[in-house]
Amino acid sequence: MHAFDVLGDPVRRRILELLADGEQSSGEVTAVIQREFGISQPAVSQHLRVLRDNGFASVRAEGTRRLYAVEPGPLQEIDLWLERFRGFWGPHLDALATELARGKRRRRMESEREKDTR
Repeated sequence: MHAFDVLGDPVRRRILELLADGEQSSGEVTAVIQREFGISQPAVSQHLRVLRDNGFASVRAEGTRRLYAVEPGPLQEIDLWLERFRGFWGPHLDALATELARGKRRRRMESEREKDTR
């Protein structure tokens, strides 16, 4: 399965977001996914399996629990692929940051002027 096919599913993206915060048990992941997406435990297990089988997640046993973690390799490959496209949005993000800084500076100056007139 291609990396973008794996990440094309919102449930799998959400699982990776959860795992990005640190290792999680399958029960913890299942509880969040069931609450947010309303899918069954077997369906969550299938998504975890797809992530594991495609190298996006690893699992280790700790007693009776299964702990999942993100594997960075496939994400790094996607990042490398996206690198060629960053030029399209980089300048726009830089311009946005400049405008945000200008607005912040303007609000700060207006606030200081209001304090001086009181």
